[in-house]
Amino acid sequence: MIRKIINIDEEKCNGCGACAEACHEGAIGMVNGKAKLLRDDYCDGLGDCLPSCPTNAITFIEREAAPYDEAAVLENQRKKTSKDAFRGCPGSQAHRLDTKNETADHSPAEPSVSQLGQWPCQIKLVPVNAPYFDGAKLLIAADCTAYAYANMHQEFMKGKITLIGCPKLDSVEYSEKLTEIIKNNDIKSVTIVRMEVPCCGGLEFAAKQALQASGKFIPWQIVTISRW
Repeated sequence: MIRKIINIDEEKCNGCGACAEACHEGAIGMVNGKAKLLRDDYCDGLGDCLPSCPTNAITFIEREAAPYDEAAVLENQRKKTSKDAFRGCPGSQAHRLDTKNETADHSPAEPSVSQLGQWPCQIKLVPVNAPYFDGAKLLIAADCTAYAYANMHQEFMKGKITLIGCPKLDSVEYSEKLTEIIKNNDIKSVTIVRMEVPCCGGLEFAAKQALQASGKFIPWQIVTISRW
């Protein structure tokens, strides 16, 4: 049947996952860092996801599509329900993490020294032509990684210029600014540190786009931090 249904512009999508969280029917999911309409019959055509998209990547179109199947939606919601996690974006699901110390020694740890090499460190605040970018090894990290990985400073930040951001919380497009930073400065390498959750795909995608758009061949790597 011909009916109204959402359409997601992959070029505009920044991978924040806000639409997947707003879609109560579960019609939208994150695939390779991009929002996708997973099933036509889960989309009711009401558009709850539209206002949640910070890049206006979602619009209505009319096309041949399976009719909305409320029974299938309710069954899918039932399967996803869990007492330990609420339904929604995987990056926002509630989990209790095990933080027990594995050693018997509970004496206070030696204070660590911060390895943050510059200020500001937020992607949206940092100047494009800051002098500390000259000859820098660049670390592009998701906000949550410093809290999820205890040795973040020594293992990843030490000796690098650190830029942090969250595509789900910041209503800005990172790729354009990152492109200018890499293109206009002598960047020696790029390390991208993200969480395993789908919304972090937006940060990875922006960094990859920036590397490609810069026209430079720079060593780069991606490190994914687990929640567990």
